[in-house]
Formats: sequence, structure tokens, C-alpha cells
Amino acid sequence: MTKRNRPGKFAVPDLKALLGGMSPTRFFREYWHKKPLLIRNAVPNLDQVLDGDGLKELACREEAEGRLVRHVRDNWKVQFGPFTAAELAALPKKDWSLLVSGVNLLNSQGDALLNAFNFAPYARLDDLMVSYAPPGGGVGPHFDAYDVFLIQGLGRRRWEISGQDDLELIDDCPLRILKRFRVDQSWELEPGDMLYLPPQYAHNGVALTDCMTWSIGFRTPTAQEMATQFLVYLQDSICLDGVYADPDLSYSKHPGRIPDGMARGLKDMIQRIRWSDADMDEFIGRYLSEPKPHIFFDPPERPLGAAAFRRRLAAKGVRLDARTIMLYLGQAFFINGERLEAERAMAPLLRQLADRRCLPPGDHEEVFAGLLYDWYRSGFITFNTVATQV
Repeated sequence: MTKRNRPGKFAVPDLKALLGGMSPTRFFREYWHKKPLLIRNAVPNLDQVLDGDGLKELACREEAEGRLVRHVRDNWKVQFGPFTAAELAALPKKDWSLLVSGVNLLNSQGDALLNAFNFAPYARLDDLMVSYAPPGGGVGPHFDAYDVFLIQGLGRRRWEISGQDDLELIDDCPLRILKRFRVDQSWELEPGDMLYLPPQYAHNGVALTDCMTWSIGFRTPTAQEMATQFLVYLQDSICLDGVYADPDLSYSKHPGRIPDGMARGLKDMIQRIRWSDADMDEFIGRYLSEPKPHIFFDPPERPLGAAAFRRRLAAKGVRLDARTIMLYLGQAFFINGERLEAERAMAPLLRQLADRRCLPPGDHEEVFAGLLYDWYRSGFITFNTVATQV
């Protein structure tokens, strides 16, 4: 076991430390979607980023996605935020959990931690959730539909896991709690330890002391979700000519019956709907780069003029706002749900910005600088806090 770091300043671990010296290639080949992995001391000193009081403050903010889970005499209760400081101060000394999703959007170091997992595509990364629990706190035995990395940030938590096929849930429960849970393995995680679990792997975490867990979740759209949203997308992009007509309509003694000829004609109209690979690529890029519905951008209150922006760009460089999702597919680029119409010469810089989420200081061609300026005025990008070397 690696010697555990003493408390100190938090630094985002590099890829080698994050995976315990394992290469991403080996991780994906041997563990991803296949079996659990425990890495000791993978992410030390998270208590320097956020403590229990800090998480409670976040849970009281209007834009935070907070939940309070309580377990009382085999009954589970869930309350949604935002909360008040008085509500959280009145909680008992055990058997509850406070969870805040989207901490990457509320804390810059949390955002940096989430992006450290970019050995998987950004299109798969979802968000960072942080939970705080006193002794006995947890959310019950459950499973997730996605891969998850569970990082211990404070205190100790016991994780029990199971590869069981029985995933039946308790009826009429506000949480997705397994009706039956069989423990295959059990570990105690201390600060810095990280447990990876594949999708649908049953697990149950119980706080042994006051503790915090940082969860890196991954995006897993369902087939139903994708099909439904694609059809919604098509309604704005398809254009079919013609209207229904029946010049050969004949008299019927049964006006309540839909005529066979009318049904055939309407089916023919529907079957004229066609889509191509290009249509699906366009939808996929827009859909995967679309921020969640509750997310809004904050343009600068007093934006710089274009000339001042270019001087600051040359001196500091820019980075994507934590809320911005920028992806590319083939030669097409997408940002926050919109396709980017850009000159081919911009492609290398756009790929660099999408891959690394920042650009270093430097002078840029006028059209590209103008594009960045538009994004700056929309709140999609901001300046680097220090001169970033990329």
C-alpha cells in the first residue's frame, strides 16, 4: 500500500497517480464496465477543497441540486433543497446524508477534479456529486446505471459491494433501494482512497465517522431518451410537401370508421420521413453538448470592448466556463447545444480548446478572436487566472 499523504494543500492528481500507476489502456481493458477497482491514496487532501460546513453552504444556494436523505426505523425519506442553515443545523448526530450534485459548477477545484477524469471522453463525463454524512449515514444498498468513481474526501466509510443479478427494488420507496442485498466484498475507505464500480454493480456505503464522499459519474443516455429526443430534433428539420387528398372518396354507411384508403394515404405520408448519417451526427453533437436544463450562463456585467478583449486574450489566454460543453465529431464542432459554423483553418485551435478546455496566451487571427469575443460576451468562456501553458 502506498504511504498515505499527510494533510496538505490539494493538487489535482496526474493520471498516473489517479489510476494508481495503471495506464488508461489497461484500466479500460481490464476494469471498465467489467469489475470493481480499489485504489488507495488516489486523490489526497480533498478536505482542503471542501469540508462539511462548506457543503452545507452550497446546499443552501438556489442554484445547487441538493438532497437530504434520512433513514429512520427502516423508513427512507428524501427532501430536496435548497435548504436553510437552520434546517441543516437541526439535524441529528447520525443516520442522514446530505448530497449536492453538480459541485463542479459551484467550485473551481471540483471542476478541475472532474476534468482530471478526461481519460474518458468529455461526452461521457457527467458531473461531480459530493455527500456529507455523520456516523450511520448512507443512501442504502442500490445500483447505478453508470460507471462511478467514489473518492473518500474526509473520514471513513465502509463500502459493501455485490455482483448480484437480483436488482429488484423496494416498492413505494423514494429511493431506488434494493429489496435484497448480498455482500460479496467489503472495504473501509480512508481519505484519498477511491473505488471504481461498473454500471449496475450493487453497493452500499455507510459512514463510520463524519465523512465526505466525492462521486464522479458518467453520462449514459437510454435508448428511449435518445430516440425520443431525436424525433423532437427531426420535427424542426424535416420538411414534407403535400397535404392529404382523397379524390376517389366514396359514400359509406359507417362514418365512424376510418376508411382503409385514408389510413394507407396517411401511412404513406409518414413513411416519407427519411434521415441520414449526417442528420444523426448533427443531432448527436447538439444533444451531447447541450447543458442541463437548469443551467444558465452569466455574461460579464461590464464586458470589455473588442480591442481590450484581444489585448487580454494575448496576455492571459482563455478557458471554457465550467458550465460550457464543447465537443467535436469529425469536422463539426458543437458548443452548448449549437453547431459552430467555423472556417476550416480554425479547426486545430478549436480542437485544442475542446480537448484541453483552455487556450494559452497569444495573438489570434481576427475572425477567430471575434468568435472568442462572442463567446466571452455570452459567458461561455472566461480569461485564465494565470498565464496558462498548454
